[in-house]
Amino acid sequence: MLEDKLITWEFNRGNREVLRRVYEKYKKYLMTLATALLYDRNAAEDVVQDVFASFIESAERFRLTGSLKGYLAVCVANNARNRNKARQRHHSVGLDEVEPIVSDSERPDFSVVFGEELQRLTWALAQLSYQQREILLLHVYSGMKFKEIAKLSGESINTLKGRYRYGLDKLRSLLNSEVKNGTG
Repeated sequence: MLEDKLITWEFNRGNREVLRRVYEKYKKYLMTLATALLYDRNAAEDVVQDVFASFIESAERFRLTGSLKGYLAVCVANNARNRNKARQRHHSVGLDEVEPIVSDSERPDFSVVFGEELQRLTWALAQLSYQQREILLLHVYSGMKFKEIAKLSGESINTLKGRYRYGLDKLRSLLNSEVKNGTG
């Protein structure tokens, strides 16, 4: 957090060298978020690239005031939402046509032990609406507060909390029904 404040301070004072540090610090985090939202690693890479390109282009006129991580996460979520809308307009893809999310973990034991649970969670997340998945990932994975998400996204806190609650309920229901049916 202190490092983010220093980065923000340097950025706001015109130090553009700090952009490389921002990229190095957040690229993996933002890739994970974009991949979880899009279920397509290539599209996720494009989204993250677009976010950083826009961030760099706006550097001259933009002043960071809040959380750098939160700002970038919401930018990725917005860009992913726009990409999803464009993709839906052009053609629909079934879940069995989507490329699986592949871990680049250096710990294969982690992948083996948690692979099945990760597949169940990925399947369940895919059953949620994009808006529910987005708020769950921003709040739980990114650790953002509803107030911060609302400020950055322009949505009301009550709307976000409702999506979060309904998303959690649906996720819980999906995962519990898998366990009851013996598929989990």
